[in-house]
Amino acid sequence: MRRKIPSNSALQAFEAAARHGSFARAAQELALTEGAISRQIARLEEFLGMALFERVGNRVRLAPSGMRYAIQVREILNRLERESQYLMGQPAGAASLNIAVIPTFAIRWLIPRLKRFQQANPHITVHIAERMEPFVMTGSGFDAALHFEHPAWAGMRTHRLLDEVLVPVCSPALLAEHPKDCTLDALPRLHRMQNPDAWQRYAEETGMVLTNPAIGSRFDLHAMLIEAALSGLGVALVPRLYVEAELAQGTLLTLWPQSRLVAKTFCLVLPEPLGLSEAPLQAFVRWILAEVQMARAV
Repeated sequence: MRRKIPSNSALQAFEAAARHGSFARAAQELALTEGAISRQIARLEEFLGMALFERVGNRVRLAPSGMRYAIQVREILNRLERESQYLMGQPAGAASLNIAVIPTFAIRWLIPRLKRFQQANPHITVHIAERMEPFVMTGSGFDAALHFEHPAWAGMRTHRLLDEVLVPVCSPALLAEHPKDCTLDALPRLHRMQNPDAWQRYAEETGMVLTNPAIGSRFDLHAMLIEAALSGLGVALVPRLYVEAELAQGTLLTLWPQSRLVAKTFCLVLPEPLGLSEAPLQAFVRWILAEVQMARAV
């Protein structure tokens, strides 16, 4: 069945006119005459059966329906341009994957390992985008997601990867500023905004005394917490898998027990069974699972 979609030239004329608030400036941008822009928009309005602009004398302004439509059209055209540029930049015979990832997991775990995938699969380009919350994968443009286990992924194929186990860490410089026998309670503590009771739960689990578990600076991401700890601002309670390198190098220290409770579990989310996926995605999944096995063995 033929799709009921306006012509691309009409959508581009409308988007430019809506963005500039002027047919004349849209015409200059698209190298057309003002009359051509007016005719394209008139055809679009006839196609839709409604007015997108209000004519006031020789001036035009977006109608309420036009405002909403302009936002949608701009988003679609921008995405189409990005996808076209991606394809134009791919060598013949190459493939690409679009992966949605939690920001700190991407920065602290995935990206430092990604070169190994590129070396083994030089014909596959991996594009990484952050997504903080679960989403509907169908129609999203993503081939897979690396995220937390969540009921919202029902209907998707999930593979459990790693557990988020929290550990208190701080810089050697912070400890040097305090007496050697000082307790965790005497040190400034840092918090993640999404987990305001993390230190309280940690104290209850370990039996450590924290006079006021909620006091201290708050940060939005674990990546920010880690940087704050490295800068000597305080002790951060962060997933151990994010700071393995710093602990090995001694740029971060942990003198206290790690949590025994699993805060969250990371998983790989696929829109369909792996056996039905394209070869590039299968290669990425096999690589991720192998990386997880190596991380668990350390």
